[in-house]
Amino acid sequence: MALLLDIASWALLSIGGAFVFIGGVGALRMPDLYTRIHAASLTDTMGAVLVIVGIMLQAGLSLAAVKLAAILLFLLLTSPTASNALASAALLAGLRPSGEVAADEEQSK
Repeated sequence: MALLLDIASWALLSIGGAFVFIGGVGALRMPDLYTRIHAASLTDTMGAVLVIVGIMLQAGLSLAAVKLAAILLFLLLTSPTASNALASAALLAGLRPSGEVAADEEQSK
């Protein structure tokens, strides 16, 4: 049973690390702020969930697992909220999405 928990834990940790890496590459490769926010927020949230669940499996039923669950809940509530706030602030500052410019040009023709 311990071997199965270790395999599941390391699989979750590896997949979570891959999600975080892909999110970082996506943040570098995307053309504008809004697509960068989208790529980073989705992959980093999923990556953090997988990594924390993997660590919880390693910790077993203990106080550390309860603390990790609290951290996970905090991350699930704050990460999407922060991404939304960042996108809203950029929009209020006048930074328009790149696709919106093309749509406005087509309407004016």
